[in-house]
Amino acid sequence: MTTHFYYPDRELQDELSCIAKGLVAPGKGILAVDETSSQMGKRLELIGVENTEENRRLYRQILFTTDAKIAENISGVIFPPEALHQKTDDSVPFADVLRKKGILTGIKVDKQFVALFGSEDEFTTQGLDDLAARCSQYKKEGCSFAKWRCVLKISKNTPSHQAILENANVLARYAATCQSQGLVPIINPDILAVGEHDLDRCQKVAETVLAAVYKSLNDHHIFLEGTLLQPSIVTPGMQSQKSTLPADIGLCTVLAIRRTVPPAVPGVMFCSGNQSEEEATVNLNAINNVPLCKPWAMTFAFDRALQSSVLRTWGGRKDNVVNAQNELIKRCKANSLASIGKYIPGSVEGSAGTEKLIFDALEY
Repeated sequence: MTTHFYYPDRELQDELSCIAKGLVAPGKGILAVDETSSQMGKRLELIGVENTEENRRLYRQILFTTDAKIAENISGVIFPPEALHQKTDDSVPFADVLRKKGILTGIKVDKQFVALFGSEDEFTTQGLDDLAARCSQYKKEGCSFAKWRCVLKISKNTPSHQAILENANVLARYAATCQSQGLVPIINPDILAVGEHDLDRCQKVAETVLAAVYKSLNDHHIFLEGTLLQPSIVTPGMQSQKSTLPADIGLCTVLAIRRTVPPAVPGVMFCSGNQSEEEATVNLNAINNVPLCKPWAMTFAFDRALQSSVLRTWGGRKDNVVNAQNELIKRCKANSLASIGKYIPGSVEGSAGTEKLIFDALEY
């Protein structure tokens, strides 16, 4: 193995580091609005709203035109490509609306999941072929960071060695391409919550997956200070029927991260998965209260766990917009407190705060 290689030049290193550190500034996290049109349609269906581009635009407009004080808790927003070219009713691009608030724009760059031949219903993620050209264009359009999601599932025989190595390699190739175009890559190996596994099994899988990911990132000479990690919180499987204390979830999650993620990485931004809004916030708070050394910022990059109450409150009605935006402000503040270990469980109520966020994690 060669030891003769180059990291990005100093100017690009400084740019990537600055973006990454800004995204994980104390008390701040990411609002992920990167669902596909099909995924968004399922959410709109729950509130009786037709899945049209205009309705998707109207909903995103609610999120992005929320009071500027949201920037106290939100550092960045992840867009799907469709949203990057949408505008407000006043013809202001959404990205410009956020920029004026001091919020960075990110972009989802992965494409569809495809089956791994010979595996037990496992997957990899496509989209590498034209990624450099797309990232170059997204950078010109004002994006600062990107996200790529790979999914792995836990069963008796999975995740397999094949799936772990394939997805680790894909994430590394994605990260290298992003950095070459000036975008900070968010590394998102998503271990699905479906299954009957217990907390211990999930922790061991998380450690194995993350170890493989960082080995591959090293092999591809990724500048770690210019990356962020978006892992799943370590939890029992949804079908395990076992109740687990947030403190235990927090400890297992922190142990998995400590054993695998280099301290050069500026921050760990957890995804919410199938947890309810309140569960995700409480578990994030527990993670930040684990009495172990944590050299990374440990914060949030939530989607449904920041939006479920917003959607429920809006219900497709203009007269509910302000109330829906207030729900977003409350939930962002709750997770901001959780990211520094100061959230009091149950102190922030939402119209969908305790609802389980059931969805098809493989739908594109």
